Amino acid sequence: MENKKKQKKTYKKVTKNKAKEIADILFDYYSDAKCGLDFNNNIELVVALILAAQCTDARVNIIRPKLFEKYDDVYKLSKAKLEDIEEIIKPCGFYKNKALNILKTSQKIVNDFDGKVPDNMDDLCSLYGIGRKSANIILQECFSKTVGIAVDTHVTRISRKIGLSNSNTPLKIEQDLLKTFDKKYWTKLNHVLVVHGRNICIARRPKCDICPINKLCNKND
Repeated sequence: MENKKKQKKTYKKVTKNKAKEIADILFDYYSDAKCGLDFNNNIELVVALILAAQCTDARVNIIRPKLFEKYDDVYKLSKAKLEDIEEIIKPCGFYKNKALNILKTSQKIVNDFDGKVPDNMDDLCSLYGIGRKSANIILQECFSKTVGIAVDTHVTRISRKIGLSNSNTPLKIEQDLLKTFDKKYWTKLNHVLVVHGRNICIARRPKCDICPINKLCNKND
């Protein structure tokens, strides 16, 4: 008997009008939604995003200040000893890879960008440990530039669940979202879906009874 590959579940795609209705409700419900990472300047956000891979924002917000207390600018960080960075960020998990990315990224910023975090997608994605998702966040938070939508695990799961996208990769999901929503929604959509995913639409135990978009959710179709 041949083994069949498990098919990724697909959901009914919502119309643009329904998507707008969902977004409007969530934007109102989470009116104070914002980036969950604390930072004081551009390089701190870059490092925070590197640390945030498979780690909670809460833990990153504890570790990041400790790192920058010792290395308070990108130049000092670029000259740090790798093992010293590892020791400080160890509680974040995957600390060896993250420490190397932090060191190499700080060196690249110093050597290639005159010590300044770049302000465009291509250059940001050339930094170690920074992909399109993180680059979108940096552009938005540090430079007030919105060129896309950051797609993380929460955005991926909820976008599929409520019918905003049936795509399987962050890039394709982002493209679907960009086509579905007017640009005025792009800036806050990630923040809103992340908060919704953490507080109500939790992966294994969704709180459907208190969900503000319960009646619009695909589970009711």
